[in-house]
Amino acid sequence: MVHLVRRRDWIGRIRLALTLFGLPFTGCTREVWPAICCSSSYPFRTSQSIRPISTSYCNLHTTSVWTMPSSAASHLKSRCPQYPGSKIKRFLVPDDKVGWSQNWPQYNPVSHTDPSVEKKPVWADPDIGSFSPKFNAVDGAVDRTSFEGSYKIEKGKPLNPHGRTGVTGRGLLGRWGPNHAADPIVTRWKVDAKQAKIFHSVSKRPILQFVSIKRKDCGEWAIPGGMVDPGEQVSLTLQREFSEEALNSLAVPSSERAKISERISKLFKSPGFQVYKGCVDDPRNTDNAWMETVAVNFHDESGNSVSELPLQAGDDAGQVQWVDVDSSFPLYANHSHFLELVAKEKKAHW
Repeated sequence: MVHLVRRRDWIGRIRLALTLFGLPFTGCTREVWPAICCSSSYPFRTSQSIRPISTSYCNLHTTSVWTMPSSAASHLKSRCPQYPGSKIKRFLVPDDKVGWSQNWPQYNPVSHTDPSVEKKPVWADPDIGSFSPKFNAVDGAVDRTSFEGSYKIEKGKPLNPHGRTGVTGRGLLGRWGPNHAADPIVTRWKVDAKQAKIFHSVSKRPILQFVSIKRKDCGEWAIPGGMVDPGEQVSLTLQREFSEEALNSLAVPSSERAKISERISKLFKSPGFQVYKGCVDDPRNTDNAWMETVAVNFHDESGNSVSELPLQAGDDAGQVQWVDVDSSFPLYANHSHFLELVAKEKKAHW
C-alpha cells in the first residue's frame, strides 16, 4: 500500500511538471498513462452481471461499468493543452483542481466556441441568453439529461459532471450540456483459410476484429459512431451511423442499398451487448459542453452477415477496415476501453 501511494505521488508530480511546462502527455508507458497521458486511455473495471433490455429495434445486454474513483483519471483528453481544430490553449488544470467542489479563485479559462458552431447550423443550440433551454430534462426533441445524473447549472450554463477542462463555451460541440452519441462496435472472429479461429501466440485466446474508421478531423482510428438526432432512438442511430460511415450507404445505388440494409438489419436485430453508457473523455469537451455515448457491441459470430459486405468509408471517414482487437492499437477518445470490455466479454485476446 505504501509503495502504491508513493508511486501515485511520483506519477502525479511528473504530470504536474509536464502540465506547468505545457508539454504534451504522450510517449508514455502503459504503467503511467492513467495519470499523465492525454492521448491514452484510463482503465475500466466491469462486473459480469448482465441483464437484458428491450428496445424497439434491437435487444441489448448491459454490464455494470465502473470507472476509477478519481475524476481526474477519467478526465485526461478533456484537458489536453490545445483545443482541437484551433490554436486555443486551455487553462492548465492540475489533477487536484478538476472537481468543481475544489475552491480555485485563480481559475480563468478561455471562452471558445468554434466558428462552425457560431454559424448556427441546425444541429447546434443558439447562444445562452437568446433562448432558455430546459437542462436536466428532455427539452422538446432534444435530450438534455445526462447519463451521469443531474448536473449543476451556474450562471445559466451547465457544468461538466467530470469537472474543469480549461475551456468554457461549446468548442466544437453543438449542444450546451450533454451531446449524445452512439457507438456501434461491430466485431467478428479472425479466422484462417479454413474458417477456423486464429489464436494469439501470447495470450492463447481467439482474436477479435472490429470495424474501425480513420477520422478525417484528427487522423485517429475510431469506432464508426455519430450523434443522436433529436427525437431519434439510440438503436436507430447505431445502425444508421454504421451504415453511413463504414459502408457509405448514402452513396451506393439504391439496389445495393437494399442489400446492405437487409444485412445490417439482420445483425442489429440480434442481441447486442451494451458495453458503456456515460460521459466520454473527449478532447472536444469543455466546461459547458461534453460528449456522452452509448456503446453497443454487435457480433457477427458466424462471419456471414456484415463480414461479407465490402467496407467503404463515408463522408466523415478517411479509411475503414477490419482491425484486430489488441491493447497496442491506439484509438480515439476512450474507444480503447470499449474494445477492452468487449474482449473480456467474449473471452478474446486483448
